[in-house]
Amino acid sequence: MLVPVGVAAIYGETWAGWSFVISAVVTACSGAVCRQLGAGSIATIHRRDAFIVVGGGWILAGLFGALPFWLDGALPSFTDAVFETVSGFTTTGSTAMTDIEATTHASLFWRSMTHWLGGMGIVVLFVAIFPQLGVGGKLLFQSEVPGPITEGLQPRIKQTSAALWRIYLAITVACVVALYLCGMDVFDSINHAMATLATGGYSTRAASVGAYDSVAVDLVITFFMLIAGVNFSLYYLAARGRWRKAAADRELWTYLSIIAVATIIIAVNIRHIHGGILTALRYSVFQVVSVITTTGFGSDNFDLYPPLGRLMLVVLMFVGGCAGSTAGGFKVYRFMVLAKAATRALTLAFRPQLIKAVRIGGSVVPEDTVHAILALFVMFMGIFCVSSLALAAMGIDIVTSTSAVIACLGNIGPGLARVGSIENFGFLPAAAKWLLSACMILGRLEIVTVGALLVPTFWRR
Repeated sequence: MLVPVGVAAIYGETWAGWSFVISAVVTACSGAVCRQLGAGSIATIHRRDAFIVVGGGWILAGLFGALPFWLDGALPSFTDAVFETVSGFTTTGSTAMTDIEATTHASLFWRSMTHWLGGMGIVVLFVAIFPQLGVGGKLLFQSEVPGPITEGLQPRIKQTSAALWRIYLAITVACVVALYLCGMDVFDSINHAMATLATGGYSTRAASVGAYDSVAVDLVITFFMLIAGVNFSLYYLAARGRWRKAAADRELWTYLSIIAVATIIIAVNIRHIHGGILTALRYSVFQVVSVITTTGFGSDNFDLYPPLGRLMLVVLMFVGGCAGSTAGGFKVYRFMVLAKAATRALTLAFRPQLIKAVRIGGSVVPEDTVHAILALFVMFMGIFCVSSLALAAMGIDIVTSTSAVIACLGNIGPGLARVGSIENFGFLPAAAKWLLSACMILGRLEIVTVGALLVPTFWRR
């Protein structure tokens, strides 16, 4: 919170600076009180403790992180401030701000900064750091296959964690430089780079990336969104000289294939809107990569696309990026496992004596992992249905309700209709914003981590 104070000083935003100072003091004092209350506790963290630390930590981050937005006047109510902060930390990118250009530079920087911290926080903190406390990455991401996430991360976990942060920082700096060379000023370049690498989507402009109307900016952001949606452990392998192993990753090629096919189909579908296939390809690839990586940047109003184009983007919202990336969604790897499991089930229907394992890229997927993914899919769809019905009960139309829920549960950002790419979530009632904030946290923490806290037996000794 003290970093935006420097931004406020640069731009002469006195009250904004004090808003962050006050927020930092309140947060630090609250932390000090909690530390004092827990001074005599046992240092060892067990499984249930880790779930409470992770789930409770993210909830508290949303509440305390909202203070500067509220004090600065960037948002009209504390509910809106919490929604904006949770959206930032979970790298969702859904916004309640109605006048972004009128917001102080300090608050805009804080929005982007929450993205950047939240993006790498999932990949490194919960997979790399917590195993040092006796909690495995599989415990917190039990429905992620261990291979694509933890392979290459386990031998020296602390060094690997630092290496991933260095990779993340290096790519972010490269994105800042590239955007600056494309004509963005320094402030916008830094903000958009943080939002891009975190696959968050917060922009300093109300019209998002479309405000720049630049082919170069579109291409640079598309490229870095694509990079951010890839499993970060592959970059670690590549950095250690294991390029062949990283390049042979089956999920990576499935991810790229989905993007290629969707881009071509949507480009053909919208060519009449943009007057030619080349221009249509430019807008199509940006929207496809933005949605599948759950970044949520917009360079075009895809709510005006024909039904096929819009529906394909909605499907991509469910898919998401690669396991172990900063992207949200259900993840490409999980859908690959589900597809293989479904194929196996069909085969066993007429060959019940056959013993067949689910394999991805030559590696056997453990049966408990397959079952966990199936369970997670059921929970994901269940939360989607219940939350959509809840929003509909508040008088919100069907398209807005369903797309708002998947946009938040999948950590995507924009939806369709009244929450489309050029709209915002500010008009929603307070109850809807709290519900969607919960969906964002559930989606970012893979449902299980927070969902476990709601099970009564979790709290029994």
